[in-house]
Amino acid sequence: MAETLDISFLADDTLEAARRLLGVRLTTCIDGVMTSGFITEVEAYLGIEDRAAHTFGGKKNKKNEMMFNDYGHVYVYTMHGHHCMNILTREKEHPEGILIRGLEPDVGRDIMIERRGRETGLTDGPGKLTKSMGVRRELHNGMELNNGILTLQTGRVPAEIEATPRIGIDNKEEAVAYPYRFIVKGNPHVSRFRGRPSENNGWQ
Repeated sequence: MAETLDISFLADDTLEAARRLLGVRLTTCIDGVMTSGFITEVEAYLGIEDRAAHTFGGKKNKKNEMMFNDYGHVYVYTMHGHHCMNILTREKEHPEGILIRGLEPDVGRDIMIERRGRETGLTDGPGKLTKSMGVRRELHNGMELNNGILTLQTGRVPAEIEATPRIGIDNKEEAVAYPYRFIVKGNPHVSRFRGRPSENNGWQ
């Protein structure tokens, strides 16, 4: 059985924490049903100074208030009817976080198929993976990790990490170009994957 991850690294630099989350096993246990996957794709959002972040400028509102928690909590928001999950970093005075954009399915793939109503494209996008894993804003927004419902565990090690600009923020001025999206290079379980998977899907 995988060990629960020491998440104290989330308190430090958000960009480094984002890279360290790649390969971590995210496990959900919802209504007694377990699913898990290895994180393959993340995007870092650097809070008050980052135009693409929900906390840009430091303004707190009903939608983003859970971003003003300490590291180790989750912030779940909805966009176009889809739920998107962020893992918070640093302290509440620095409302930064990491969007989980992709997972490689591990335990409970049959459950993911049932929840998604399809057999492919289960977790290669932030809304897809939350539906597959049973994560919802009304249930999990503001929840602390490693509580028996949402758990981070030791997992796999990427052979190579690739940094790119983030996806879907075309109107965020200079923030559009920031290379704050990190993926396991060659893993097919990421957004907009093209080409052939790497050996062992990019894991060591």
